[in-house]
Amino acid sequence: MSNSEEEEIARNYICFENPDLIVVVVDATSLERNLNLVFQIREITPNVILCVNLIDEAKKKGIKIDIRELENLVGCKVVTTIARKKKTLNKLLNSIYDFKPNNSYTPIKYSDSIENAIQNIMNEMIKIKKIPSFLKRFTCIKLLDNSENIIKTIEKKYNIKFNRYKNLQKVLNESIKLLEDNNISQSSIKDEIVTELVNKAAYICQKSCKYEKEHYHNFDTKIDKILTSRKFGIPIMLAFLCIIFWLTIVGSNYPSQILFRVFSWFQNKLIYIFDFFHSPEWLKNMLVLGIYQTLTWIVAVMLPPMAIFFPLFTFLEDLGFLPRIAFNMDGFFNKAKTTGKQMITMCMGFGCNAAGVVGTRIIDSPRERIIAAVTNSFVPCNGRYPFLIAISTIFIAGSLTGILSSVVSTLAVIFVIIIGIILTLIISQILSNTILNGVPSSFILELPPFRKPQIGKIIVRSIFDRTLFVLRKSSLCCSSCWSCYLALRKYRN
Repeated sequence: MSNSEEEEIARNYICFENPDLIVVVVDATSLERNLNLVFQIREITPNVILCVNLIDEAKKKGIKIDIRELENLVGCKVVTTIARKKKTLNKLLNSIYDFKPNNSYTPIKYSDSIENAIQNIMNEMIKIKKIPSFLKRFTCIKLLDNSENIIKTIEKKYNIKFNRYKNLQKVLNESIKLLEDNNISQSSIKDEIVTELVNKAAYICQKSCKYEKEHYHNFDTKIDKILTSRKFGIPIMLAFLCIIFWLTIVGSNYPSQILFRVFSWFQNKLIYIFDFFHSPEWLKNMLVLGIYQTLTWIVAVMLPPMAIFFPLFTFLEDLGFLPRIAFNMDGFFNKAKTTGKQMITMCMGFGCNAAGVVGTRIIDSPRERIIAAVTNSFVPCNGRYPFLIAISTIFIAGSLTGILSSVVSTLAVIFVIIIGIILTLIISQILSNTILNGVPSSFILELPPFRKPQIGKIIVRSIFDRTLFVLRKSSLCCSSCWSCYLALRKYRN
């Protein structure tokens, strides 16, 4: 039951590419909500391994899962994993290698009236040879609930038109009429099917899971009542940003000064060496005052703030705080007639605008997707933070000293970010009322549990994937441009 483009891609692969095996990863702390995906996939293929991830989080919350009972009730191989531990992933890999298809599996049974309707249509569907046998029951269900998108995809894939099969259309209409006599309209068939899936999942969890703590989610709920409240949510978000930028600005001053002194000492030595060998002036200017000086200035100015800011930002990401920011901003985007998912892509833009634009594919509405992509550039990405910090420190707070300088610099950066968010909302509303007119689509955001951040991985990921990557790109661009400029100026003179 796909609701977005990426879900459709996954569904089409499962339906039409005949995969050898599908590994369905579910959250051990939300098993009841996740199992419906397993049942939907098993409508198409029995070749499924159920991977119950985050088993460590489940134990912390006092959730015990009887794996053997779960296997018996679901009817497929079940493997528990903790994704950040390689040992458990090896266990999953071994299960994949040793997998044997379960041909005796029967899909989930719905209410008698729906099952009778499916069977009546199936009697005609069997006659259509172009559709593979494993997809026939799934196709019958989609014809019943009138899922136009997947029906058109099936027709295109197998080069058929269901309306040309008169007997099939006749039986389909009779089955829909039969369901209406049982107070199930065609528009509510999908709801009935979902209800059966949810009830089945609830029954399986009741039999296979034991909850040692009656209110195991109370801790997260209490924190979320504060972090996502209307009164405290946005002030706390701004406070976190202020703390991060203040620590970045204050902490980066000292290593920046040390790096400047070290690089200046080396620069004087390089100039002495060029003068000693009587090198041409243009060559010395290009290599020392151009490439070397620009490169070292960039490193001295950008490296310290990035080395502090990126780990702090990644810490909030690992902690689970960024989705709470999206939740707090959801109402503002609805007022701008766009979906709350745009806040997710905006948060991605804080890391990288390119990733934010690519991430707009999670938005179902093409109108809202275009708005999110256009306005993502108003959000300063992580490559611009060191520049903003340097500009605010030098030009805005340059005349100040002590702690006042760092406070003013922090407020200046926060002000730029707030201006970017406000511009995003204003432009989104203008586009929604003019050339991209429309109403906002619904948005459901699942808040992940708070987790203990992995400090080692945060440091490695933030330094190698972000700090050094951005620094290398900036250094190559700026040093090459400046050295070319100096060489051209010398040539013109």
